[in-house]
Amino acid sequence: MKAGVITFPGSNCDRDIATALAAAGARVERLWHGDAELPKLDLIVLPGGFTYGDYLRVGAIAARAPAMAEVVRRAAAGVAVLGICNGFQILAEAGLLPGAVISNAGLRFICKDVALEVATAASVYTAGYAPGATIEIPIAHHDGCYVCAPDDLARLADEDRIAFRYRDNPNGSQADIAGVLGPGRNVLGMMPHPERAADPLTGGSDGMTMLRTLVEALG
Repeated sequence: MKAGVITFPGSNCDRDIATALAAAGARVERLWHGDAELPKLDLIVLPGGFTYGDYLRVGAIAARAPAMAEVVRRAAAGVAVLGICNGFQILAEAGLLPGAVISNAGLRFICKDVALEVATAASVYTAGYAPGATIEIPIAHHDGCYVCAPDDLARLADEDRIAFRYRDNPNGSQADIAGVLGPGRNVLGMMPHPERAADPLTGGSDGMTMLRTLVEALG
């Protein structure tokens, strides 16, 4: 399985997710936001960070980078696209996921391990978990509160597109949502960082389960 990790100005988790994916068995290529053309890939990752210093709205400038036009095209063609933290914000700004990610309810930066419910196992990202299972993955964000219109929320629930929910909502996200799938189920945006839970030596491996599942499913 070949994965591409796109680096934007202000990305700071690009090396982390590239390293974790390689440990999971993927061939990883590092890509640049200014590249209008991308190589053939099985998975595209938008990593965490603070692209363009979070000016305007979080992810708003990065969503208009040259590489993102191709990401949108690849997603429409069924290629798997994973957005983590700032990557989730970028996916929402690019229109690949409904809703928006805004400032935490407490207006504070939160960095800690959180318990998540696996809300669906029906995706290439979550198939390695039992539905309803509790996993632990770190978060690190100031703008992690997911909100969407009532119709979008109802659609997410009806179509089983809520991937993860917080067990103890740390940021005020609507319906405790920590991650959502796109309409084709090949796009996932999530605020928690699976790459930071990819090795027991650094605190846990629940995130590695997702990465290995991806490599097996897309290989």
